[in-house]
Amino acid sequence: MRGDNLDQSGVFSYISPEQRIPPDHPLRAIREMVDRVLVELSPEFDRLYARTGRPSVPPERLLRALLLQVLYTVRSERLLMEQLDYNLLFRWFVGLNMDDPVWDPTTFTKNRQRLLNGEIAERFFERVLAQARAQDLLSDEHFTVDATLIEAWASVKSFRRNDGGDEPPPDDPGNPTVNFHGERRSNATHVSTTDPEAKLTRRGPGREAKLAYQGHVVMENRHGLVVAARVTPATGTAERDTAVQLAADVKRRDRGTVGADKAYDTREFVTALRALELTPHVAQNTSGRTSAIDGRTTRHPGYEVSQRIRKRIEEIFGWLKTVGLLRKTRHRGTAKGNWVFVFATAIYNLIRLRTLREVLA
Repeated sequence: MRGDNLDQSGVFSYISPEQRIPPDHPLRAIREMVDRVLVELSPEFDRLYARTGRPSVPPERLLRALLLQVLYTVRSERLLMEQLDYNLLFRWFVGLNMDDPVWDPTTFTKNRQRLLNGEIAERFFERVLAQARAQDLLSDEHFTVDATLIEAWASVKSFRRNDGGDEPPPDDPGNPTVNFHGERRSNATHVSTTDPEAKLTRRGPGREAKLAYQGHVVMENRHGLVVAARVTPATGTAERDTAVQLAADVKRRDRGTVGADKAYDTREFVTALRALELTPHVAQNTSGRTSAIDGRTTRHPGYEVSQRIRKRIEEIFGWLKTVGLLRKTRHRGTAKGNWVFVFATAIYNLIRLRTLREVLA
């Protein structure tokens, strides 16, 4: 018998969002870990909000919504609110019931600003890492460091002289024609009017120069989890200087190893790691110069192991740029860029922890 195609919807629904999400859905394990973190962060939230006044968007729901935005590569807050309006999975994860109204995108953005101004991302990252440490999933002595360029939210057309030089008036204030031919530009004489903290840099010889920041990551070598992350201006020495600082922060034993690619094969970097009692397992760069890594390091079997495992750090950068919305930052300034970068790496760790839970079960 053919069923009737009735367009009239039911008046009531007796099935909650919780019942509609499959028990084995991947987000359930992530939601469980996130909820434990948010309970621990409750005192931090109390310090960000006044005790009187109109209630704001709950910070727990804000963070869950931001987490979904990264997980599902939702490129704007307006699209995120649209998804929350009709996507039952999103509503369940954030904590909204079927009849709860969705926030206006502007309201959501303004409430999110309070979290950006605090150190919530770092606290969230630390507590996710604490869960991994409690399960004995982290290595305390073998690490890998690397960095990647994150394009700034600023055009090279905004890169103007800051030394008092005269510039002709723009032919089109909205999208002026800029001719850089014959002009020598550098971070010493020019600055971006859109994002003054962004630096003009390039990935290599023959590549175009872009305004960018540098995202730094330290990975532990046992399961490929991120144990430290930071964003800095893309200066010439930031890659190696920040790597030394982060290596000192994550060092928990008297001895250890730090793997890295050829860009870190400098005498200053190797000496700084040895001063921290860390063995530099850096790839040798023998192109026209003497490598700072000699046979004292390369003769050990552990060096080959570090060189093989260190390549897994590229998987982290690949996920951050293709899924985690970090090919190009959507915020201006080092502080906000660092907040988003640290938060995204914490989400990467959550995905890894969910996978490890299934593999090691």
